[in-house]
Amino acid sequence: PMLRPTPTSTPAPSATPPSGAAVEAHESTANNPWHARLAPYRAPSAAKSIWQLTSTLVLLALSWGAVFALVSIGSWWALLPIPLAAGLLVRTFVLQHDCGHRSFFRSTAANDRIGVWLGLITLTPYHTWRRLHAVHHATSGDLDRRGKGGEILLLTVDEYRARGFWGRLAYRLYRNPFVLFGIGPFYQFAIKQRFAYDLPKTWKRERRSVWFTNIGAAVLLTLGILAFGWQTFVLAYVPVLALGSAIGVWMFYVQHQYEEGYFHHRKEWDYVDAAIKGSSHFRLPKVLQWMTANIGIHHVHHLDSRIPNYLLQTALDQQPELQAAEQMTLADAFRVTRLKIWDEKSERLLTWGEYARLTADEKRSAS
Repeated sequence: PMLRPTPTSTPAPSATPPSGAAVEAHESTANNPWHARLAPYRAPSAAKSIWQLTSTLVLLALSWGAVFALVSIGSWWALLPIPLAAGLLVRTFVLQHDCGHRSFFRSTAANDRIGVWLGLITLTPYHTWRRLHAVHHATSGDLDRRGKGGEILLLTVDEYRARGFWGRLAYRLYRNPFVLFGIGPFYQFAIKQRFAYDLPKTWKRERRSVWFTNIGAAVLLTLGILAFGWQTFVLAYVPVLALGSAIGVWMFYVQHQYEEGYFHHRKEWDYVDAAIKGSSHFRLPKVLQWMTANIGIHHVHHLDSRIPNYLLQTALDQQPELQAAEQMTLADAFRVTRLKIWDEKSERLLTWGEYARLTADEKRSAS
């Protein structure tokens, strides 16, 4: 209750969550009682956005260029700038993410044009990702509408038990950190996003976005191979992409999956509660907060995705109620990767060890 603002002169909006069927679904602010309170922060500055865009791309080019230069001469010093380049790739993705929410510039056309070109760097089809991500915002934490917005798969205890041997094994492998934060992210960004087979036939713009990104990225990659040779290119390009994608998926994971998260069936699901209780405040050191463009202030972002990344901290600082949301440190973020399965009875995410103890206790009680 303390996280719901006192109604102003504007009539209290309905608690019905926005539909995830349309691209603009998550922007149905009439359903968000925080809309009026957060309105002052929903004003992008062209100067700030251009500075963020320019400085990020220049630093990315310099750091990634350093990797290429050092790899080309066979120097092990190439390992040093790889994390920096990967972090800046993540920051580039967050700027593309802001464009997708139409929060980076006032102009819809400017957001879309910049977002499309950033997608060539991140290997992410802009319009495809934008529509799927809109569904994520409209359904996050809804157990009856999972899997439609690119979320990380999470099963409930009952769903896991209903699976056969191979289904359980597949889920355990999927939730293994090596797969979830290693193989999976690289597959998602480098391979899966190259295809449109799983997109509805009616999503014509989104399908075109996949092929435009593929063609543009192919041109850039070909130029890189011609300039440096394929061996140098692979050794300098793949590690940065792999590490950057792994960091991005890990960030997405910790923003929504922690012990006392928020997962309910649709009849009990609430948009505002899902944003505040189901999205963490990932408190990072300042340099990492900058590198990830404030996306760790995720609960504020989910309450109102039209707030540009550089105003999220201001909104949090000036709205004391929002500071009571779930906070996560770096240590917490590594710890929660052990969580695997959602127990609806206790409303907690469990480790496999906790799940085994739960199962043993239930068997003892039944006997």
